[in-house]
Amino acid sequence: MNYRERLLRSIPGGAHTYSRGFDQHPLNAPEILSRGEGVYVFDPHGKKYLDYGMGLRSVNIGYSESQIDNAAIRQIKNGTNLTLPSLIELEAAELLIELIDSVDMVKFTKNGSTAVSAAVKLARAYTGRDLVARCTDHPFFSYDDWFISSTPITRGIPRESLGKTKMFQYNDYTSLELLISEYPDQIACVVLEPASISCPSTGSEIGGCCGLEECSRGITSSSDNYLRQIQALCRRNGIVFILDEMITGFRWNLGGAQKIFGVQPDLCTFGKAMANGYPLACVAGKREIMELGSIEHSGQERVFFLSTTHGAEMASLGAFIENINFIKENNVISNYWKYGSKLKKLMNQKANQYGVGSYFKADGPACSPHFTTLDSNGVNSLGLRTLFCQEMIKSGVLIPWISLAFRHTEEELLITELALDATFKVYERAISDGLEKYLDGPVIKPVFRIYN
Repeated sequence: MNYRERLLRSIPGGAHTYSRGFDQHPLNAPEILSRGEGVYVFDPHGKKYLDYGMGLRSVNIGYSESQIDNAAIRQIKNGTNLTLPSLIELEAAELLIELIDSVDMVKFTKNGSTAVSAAVKLARAYTGRDLVARCTDHPFFSYDDWFISSTPITRGIPRESLGKTKMFQYNDYTSLELLISEYPDQIACVVLEPASISCPSTGSEIGGCCGLEECSRGITSSSDNYLRQIQALCRRNGIVFILDEMITGFRWNLGGAQKIFGVQPDLCTFGKAMANGYPLACVAGKREIMELGSIEHSGQERVFFLSTTHGAEMASLGAFIENINFIKENNVISNYWKYGSKLKKLMNQKANQYGVGSYFKADGPACSPHFTTLDSNGVNSLGLRTLFCQEMIKSGVLIPWISLAFRHTEEELLITELALDATFKVYERAISDGLEKYLDGPVIKPVFRIYN
């Protein structure tokens, strides 16, 4: 029995998040990994891959980073999880409040789904409203019913939960304005990422990405950007403004992408790069909303907010504090922007060199680039994406998406360049001769589909 069969026999889906499922990767992807070091991962036979997945974006410095690991180990030796609040728990909370301008209070948990769902619950309690407006351009907020009910996968969700979440488009102010008009005084919160593949539009700059080494659409912009407009719209209508910074947090800026774009959400969530791969996420925000989940206000109706045994587990909080120290000491975030800018240019240059520039695009903010594979009609092609990933793996590069880490250096850029040369030679032939001649297995499937 191979590793995949053993995984599927023991774990539903063969992994603990659907992004790690075998249907999200080409057939030649390693079935299982044994360890990581720096920006490399190894299978059980010792085969080495340069990694751009970086633990689903959670590893922002590098795998097995001794400075951060040692901080976690110190907290393990302090007991890991105590009966009452720990000193490191308080220090971590105070550090996050110091870093993020919009935050007065914070509560830690272990994954992004829990954090965003807790923010939604607070918003509903604060407003007395039921409906949620979420951005349809941002692919994932939570595994809970409020979000999954707005995807095609509704099996297992109570019928009465369906229809509670409404959708709007990013950088389309009117789509949210019309939604609020359609459901007056019914929407509890607006949930979106501050940026993803596109930045907030400003004035004449509509959507997309400015393409610069560092974002030009931030607080220096002379006109209101889309996020500031959404913030004002929410406040005029008594709606809680929630920014999900799971991906942007501690990558765009130490103060979050909200710092760059000059907005103050009512609630915000962080995770992923908080602790260099250690399990940690949080929901944070304005005191008047956050303290609905508190206990010291006698006579106030309670909101059962977040209550998790391992939410303040000490090793991850120690890693978080040391991760922030490392970022500050090593100018880490500037490195993301610079490396990402070089990587985007390299990928597009190589695609053009091999005559497939209209079939492959690297784009997005330099600190968090993405790539798109397109068919002859300019439509996203999962088949070509599978082929690209397959051929990069043949050259020892694992690139299901692009997540940058501090340990990505000029050496890794050279390895990537050589892999791109080999990959685009095949990519060009596949476009000319037909994809089926070059694809070794099934095409990658979308996560949100009704049937397996």
